[in-house]
Amino acid sequence: MAEKIVNLTNLDNLLPSPIRIRWCSSFFSRLRGFMFHKALAHDEGLVLVESRESRMDTSIHMFFVWTDLAVIWLNAEKIVVDTVLARAWHPFYAPAKPAQYTIEIHPDRLAEFKVGDKVEFIDD
Repeated sequence: MAEKIVNLTNLDNLLPSPIRIRWCSSFFSRLRGFMFHKALAHDEGLVLVESRESRMDTSIHMFFVWTDLAVIWLNAEKIVVDTVLARAWHPFYAPAKPAQYTIEIHPDRLAEFKVGDKVEFIDD
């Protein structure tokens, strides 16, 4: 199955420019994430999709990730439960609360998302 692209929107904070993210729901697409990715466009990202809410299943590593990332964790209702600026090569990040979706985007976009914001994915 080909990966799909969705548009990310924040219902509580109008984004200054669109973000197109790759939907990663398979084990291998989640495992690869942005490993070996040398640069990230301002409007590019991905979402790692789990089958249920969990802190452990939505934790990430930054090994072989060459750039910092803004990471936003969402619960099953697509409400932001945590955010972090993930540094390249850092061993481990986990959300403060259980999450089902892990969004990874350009680090300059971190301030566009706050805990409690409602987020939506719109099919391209």
